This record gives sequence, C-alpha cells and structure tokens, in this order.
Amino acid sequence: ERERERDKEREREREREREREREREREREREREREREREIERERERKRDRDRERKIERERDI
Repeated sequence: ERERERDKEREREREREREREREREREREREREREREREIERERERKRDRDRERKIERERDI
C-alpha cells in the first residue's frame, strides 16, 4: 500500500517536472519571438536611416 502511494507520488512529481519543462520551453519560445521582433525593429530603423541619408544626399545635389 505504501509502495503504491510512493509510486503515485513519484509519478506526480515526474508530471510536475514535465510541466515545468513545457513552461520553460514556452518561455524560450516567447523570448525567441521577442528577439525576432527586436530584429525587425532594428531593420526598420536602418532602413529609415538609409532613406534619410539618401534624402539628404539628394537635397545636397540640388
């Protein structure tokens, strides 16, 4: 009887561990998503800078 209780407890513990692992994986996924967003934003910034530079160049040429 006690043995079965211990088995059930170990099983619950393994289940909690799997749940924690899934949660860590979801957190890593959210972090990768935030990183992609930051990269997209940096790319937009670079594009705006280049556009601004070109505009300045054109105005200087005029």
